[in-house]
Amino acid sequence: MFVRILIGAVVCAIGFLLVRKTDWALDTVGSINFAEKMFSGGSRSFYKLFGVIVILIGFLVITNLHESFFGGLFHFFFG
Repeated sequence: MFVRILIGAVVCAIGFLLVRKTDWALDTVGSINFAEKMFSGGSRSFYKLFGVIVILIGFLVITNLHESFFGGLFHFFFG
């Protein structure tokens, strides 16, 4: 149980850093071509959105809901 909470907290921290330090991620990884076309904010908006999704996945891991969430999502799409 403690390991699951620790892993979820690390995942949340990574997501937070992606949201908070978007310019660093953009300088490190670079711009993403499809994000430049699809998002009005370009790659910065994509990195922020990806960071928020990573934070939500971290909270799912902390609360032990990741198995049922992704299992239901997999069942919904590939049923």
